Amino acid sequence: MWYNVNFQNISVWEILSVLFFITSISTAVIIILEKRSPFKTAAWLLVLVLIPIVGLFFYLFFGQEFRKQKMFSRRGLKGTGRYKKIQSRQLKALNDYDFHLPEPIENFRRIITLLLNNSNALMSTGNKVKILNNGEKTMNAIFKAMEGAKHHIHLEYYVICHDKTGCRLKEILIRKRKEGVKVRVIFDDVGSWALDKKYIKDLKEAGVEIMPFMEVRFPRLTARVNYRNHRKIVIVDGKTGFMGGVNIADRYIYGLKKQGNWRDTHIRIEGDAVASLQAVFAADWYFLTKENLTGVGYFNVQSSNSGVPMQISASGPDSDWDSIAQAFFAAIAIAKHEIFITTPYLMPTQQILTALKTAAISGVDVRIIIPENSDSKIPKWCSFSYVGELLEAGVRIFFYQSGFIHSKLIIVDDIFSTVGSANLDFRSLETNFEVNAFIYDQQFTRQLKSYFNVDMRNSREVILSEWKQRHWINKTRESLAYLVSPLF
Repeated sequence: MWYNVNFQNISVWEILSVLFFITSISTAVIIILEKRSPFKTAAWLLVLVLIPIVGLFFYLFFGQEFRKQKMFSRRGLKGTGRYKKIQSRQLKALNDYDFHLPEPIENFRRIITLLLNNSNALMSTGNKVKILNNGEKTMNAIFKAMEGAKHHIHLEYYVICHDKTGCRLKEILIRKRKEGVKVRVIFDDVGSWALDKKYIKDLKEAGVEIMPFMEVRFPRLTARVNYRNHRKIVIVDGKTGFMGGVNIADRYIYGLKKQGNWRDTHIRIEGDAVASLQAVFAADWYFLTKENLTGVGYFNVQSSNSGVPMQISASGPDSDWDSIAQAFFAAIAIAKHEIFITTPYLMPTQQILTALKTAAISGVDVRIIIPENSDSKIPKWCSFSYVGELLEAGVRIFFYQSGFIHSKLIIVDDIFSTVGSANLDFRSLETNFEVNAFIYDQQFTRQLKSYFNVDMRNSREVILSEWKQRHWINKTRESLAYLVSPLF
C-alpha cells in the first residue's frame, strides 16, 4: 500500500520531478482554459513540452494574462462623456447615410464605422498632417514644437534613452517647466529599462511629472512584463500632436553600427484629431496617477472644418476589442487594387495572414517591405518564416537594404493609409498598448506611397524559386521560429 512507502528512499530530485510534473500539467490546463487563439495556445504548450523547465519559467514570467478589466480599469476617468456623445451621433449619421463622405473614401465607410464602434475613434476632418520621413526630421520637429509650448507638453514613449537625443529632450523639458509650462511624461518601464535614476531625478526636481508605465520589479514581474506601452505620443498645448515609430534615442537619428541607417516614419498633426490623441494620453495618465485631465486647455472644441479626414485609434489590454488589428484586417479585405505594407517585424495573426493571401490570390497587388538586417535575431527568423507562404500566394516581398527599416504603415488603393506604433506582429496586435492614425485622403496617401516606392527601390525583391533554395540551416531555424512566433 502507498502508506507503506519508505520516504527515506525517495530522493530530493524525485520529489522535485513530481512537483514539476504537477505544476506543468496545471499550467497547461490554465493555458487551455484561458481560451487564447488556438495558434498561441499551441505555441505555449509546445514550449512547455520541448523545453519543460525553461518553458515553464518563461510562461510564468512572460506569458500570463489576467483578466484585463481587473488590471486596467479606467473607472473614474472623466472627460470622455462629450466624446461618446459625438461618437454616438457619428455612428447614427453613418448608419442613416447622413454622414456624407467624399466619393473616393465611400468604400472605407465600414472601417470608419468599425473604429467608432471598437475604440470610440472619432472621425475628424479639420486636420493638417505632415509626414516626417526619418528620425532627424521627427526629433527636430518635435523639439521645435516643444520650444513654442505655452500651456503643456505631454509625452508617452516606449523608449527614452539617456544619450544625446535624450539629453536634448531633458534640457528642453526642464527649461519649459521653469517657464511655467506643465510637463507630463510617461515611459514604459521595460522599453526604457536602461534609463538611469539621475535622468528621472533631474526631471522631477525641475517639476516635471514623470511616471513609469507598469513598473516591473520582483515579485511583481509576472503578468506585468507582458503588457507593454509601445505608444509614441507627443502633444503640445492640445493643438499639435506627433505619433509614429520614432522613440527618444540616438539610434533613430544616427542608426546602428551593425544595421546601418535607421529608416522610420512619424507624422505631425494639427487640428481636431489632436484631441483624440490627447484622450489616449489622458486615459493612460489617469491609469497611473488617478488625475483627470479635462478642460479647454487640454481639449479643443471639435470643429467641422475641412482638411484631412482621419481617426485616432488606440488598442491594448484595456480595450474590449483588438481594434487596430480589426481595422488592419478590414482594410486588407476591402482593398480592390493594391495593398502596400511596411513593417519591421512580420508576424501576422492567422486572420490577417489569411486576408493577405486571399487578397493576393484574388488579384490585388500586395507588397510588403521588411528589413533583411534586423535589430533582433529571433524576430527576424520569425518574420522570415512567413515569407514562403506569402510568396506562394502571390504577395511580393521586399528586403530593405539601406539599413534597418522600422516604419509601420499600410496603404490601400491610393486613398486609405495608416501610420502609428503598431507592427504587423502578434505582440502589437494582441498584447501591447498601441496607437495608430487612420487617414482617408488621396493627397496624403499618395505622398506616403511615394516614400514607400523609394524604400522599395532601396530593397531587393525576394523571388520564390530563390527563396526555396536557401540553406537548410536557415529553413530549420525559421521553421522553429514559426512555431513560437505567437510568443514574440
